[in-house]
Amino acid sequence: QVCFVESGGGLVQPGGSLSLSCAPPGTILSTFSIYIMGWYPQAPGKQRELVATFTNRGGGNYADAVKGRLTISKDNSKKTVYLQMNSLKPEDTAVYYCRGTTGSREVWGQGTQVTVSS
Repeated sequence: QVCFVESGGGLVQPGGSLSLSCAPPGTILSTFSIYIMGWYPQAPGKQRELVATFTNRGGGNYADAVKGRLTISKDNSKKTVYLQMNSLKPEDTAVYYCRGTTGSREVWGQGTQVTVSS
């Protein structure tokens, strides 16, 4: 199964920071630049929700709950998407999935756990 690979999750105290990374599988390395990328946290007992999107026009779009705290970026030369997470709150605790789409194709990652707790 083709999927992205996330990394960078872990345990952090409230107010802390984490940086997540998402790398494509080898089969889509050559087309990675055309993928629109997003990050989707899924908290226990809840559905996945889109919190950040990086379009190929540049820049990110964010859900209101994370504006000013999360920053999405995409480096096509390194074939990686990042999510910088600052001022983390306990309610940010979730498994974070990255998703890439070209419109005709959708690829998900397997997720990385982020836990915000003192």
